[in-house]
Amino acid sequence: MSKKTLLNSKDIEIILHRLACQLIENHNDFSNTVLIGLQPRGAYLANRLATILKTDYNIKDLQLGLLDITFYRDDFRRRDEPLAATSTKINFLVEDKKVVIIDDVLFSGRSVRAALTAIQSFGRPKNIELLVLIDRRFSRHLPIQPNYRGRQVDAINEEKVLVSWKETNKKDAVYIAQR
Repeated sequence: MSKKTLLNSKDIEIILHRLACQLIENHNDFSNTVLIGLQPRGAYLANRLATILKTDYNIKDLQLGLLDITFYRDDFRRRDEPLAATSTKINFLVEDKKVVIIDDVLFSGRSVRAALTAIQSFGRPKNIELLVLIDRRFSRHLPIQPNYRGRQVDAINEEKVLVSWKETNKKDAVYIAQR
């Protein structure tokens, strides 16, 4: 599988700070806003953003949750192998809160649709926004668009966008690869 680098670690760092600033512009001190990363890959992005918001921008009471959507997906019974769920870690209600759902790549929109269903188990949010590192613009199956995007990528369907995080792959990078 041949792959081309779309973003290196410096690019990702710049994008993360820009996304953090955009969140601050819209949510000020986050007193009525919660961040929810989609397990597993959106959790890395959510944790990074939360760290930047707390340490670099002095946001004190930031609430961060991690949501597993495995059994809310519309295709989970169609797979050949059994799916392994990760854990959901949301120790707060989202009732009347502004929720920012965070994921690494927006592709078909099915993960976000599943997250919208799953989040209802924790209350009825005031509103929901979507933040993604990579927006694959021409591959949507559902009418879902991000409020915040790190980079927009026009990849054809035979191409795959791979996000590498230093927490799991020893370096931050985004690649585009031929399937």
